[in-house]
Amino acid sequence: MRLPVEYYIALKYLLAKRKQTFISIITIISVAGVTVGVTALIIVLAVMSGFEKELKDRILGATAHVHVTSLDGSIADPFAVAARIRQVPGVTGASPYIFTQMMVSSGGGAAGGVLRGVDLATVGDVTRFPKDIRMGSIGSLRGKGPGGLPGVILGKELAGNLNVSLGDVVEILVPGGNVTPLGTFPRVRRYRVGGISESGMYEYDATFAYVDFDEAGDLLGMDGRATGIEVKVADIYAADQAAARIRSALGYPYWAKDWMQSNRNLFSALKLEKVVMFIILVLIVMVAAFNIISTLIMIVMEKTRDIAVLMTMGATRKTVRRVFALEGLLIGVSGTLLGTALGTFLCDLLRRYRFIHLPSDVYYITTLPVLLDPMNILLVSGSSILICFLATLYPSGQAARIDPAEAIRYE
Repeated sequence: MRLPVEYYIALKYLLAKRKQTFISIITIISVAGVTVGVTALIIVLAVMSGFEKELKDRILGATAHVHVTSLDGSIADPFAVAARIRQVPGVTGASPYIFTQMMVSSGGGAAGGVLRGVDLATVGDVTRFPKDIRMGSIGSLRGKGPGGLPGVILGKELAGNLNVSLGDVVEILVPGGNVTPLGTFPRVRRYRVGGISESGMYEYDATFAYVDFDEAGDLLGMDGRATGIEVKVADIYAADQAAARIRSALGYPYWAKDWMQSNRNLFSALKLEKVVMFIILVLIVMVAAFNIISTLIMIVMEKTRDIAVLMTMGATRKTVRRVFALEGLLIGVSGTLLGTALGTFLCDLLRRYRFIHLPSDVYYITTLPVLLDPMNILLVSGSSILICFLATLYPSGQAARIDPAEAIRYE
């Protein structure tokens, strides 16, 4: 297939001769500028997408898709309510739970946290908790252990803060205790550590302690009631619709809240941050576009006589405009392709080898996450080529306005 003559002329002007080496250097700098901008955009958007996906996976692994609570403060006969919830279309699992603030202490220290009573038979249907146990087993929560003490599973960071391990004894203090003539005293009970869990979410691992549902109810005097019911749905992105169906099926005084509502502020902040980073990094490509403008202007000044000769041989102003527009596009497309290839390669290295580590007490993950989204790559590539094309409009217009008679008058 024969290419238009404008393409050959544009390529010839970009590949300058030895005496025009300066123009070639400027061209290389322009291509490098576009390459760096596109590479930075692809890497940053991939990391931001990775953070969002990792956060979503961790949250949905540690908590349920929908939480059902009661405006009465607690749910009576929670197992019957959970059975009704499982009949709602789109629901795949439901498990009652008890949730309260606590203070836990050991010989090695004390810390505040959250006590969570879970139903051992159904908790694995709605969360990843049984799979997150790294030491011990969920069976340690069933019944009494050695010494007649009930079992507790602590988050990894919480166990580290308390300096305890499997088999050690801790004391858990919860509010709403017994009323005596001397005042209200909080309830205190001793537990034996039967497991260590690691969800990957620092705030969960540093605060959560898990006990059996009946044990938590006995400690808090709940009398078979539950704080709420965790629900898992088939489609996580339709959790709001499932929550609406659950509210309709249960009626007053029950309320259902999906994971998107619970974490709306967090994901909105991530989305806004991604947009802002995209806009900031597009400025890098715009800086490269200014290099393209300066390169084309210098080529137009250098090739004024050639342009005049082309016009006298029959080339139209439209043809001249196309020549210099193609030059800018060649620079833009070359830089975009190189930047896309380099950005994808570096993202693949980051994803495969995970050599950038993050402090777990600051971030909820330990390595830099990367997710290459084809739509992000298309968006970056398209934006880059569009910016480079817009950069060609002024120089190509200037070239098309050259008067051939004036240009060759003194030649």
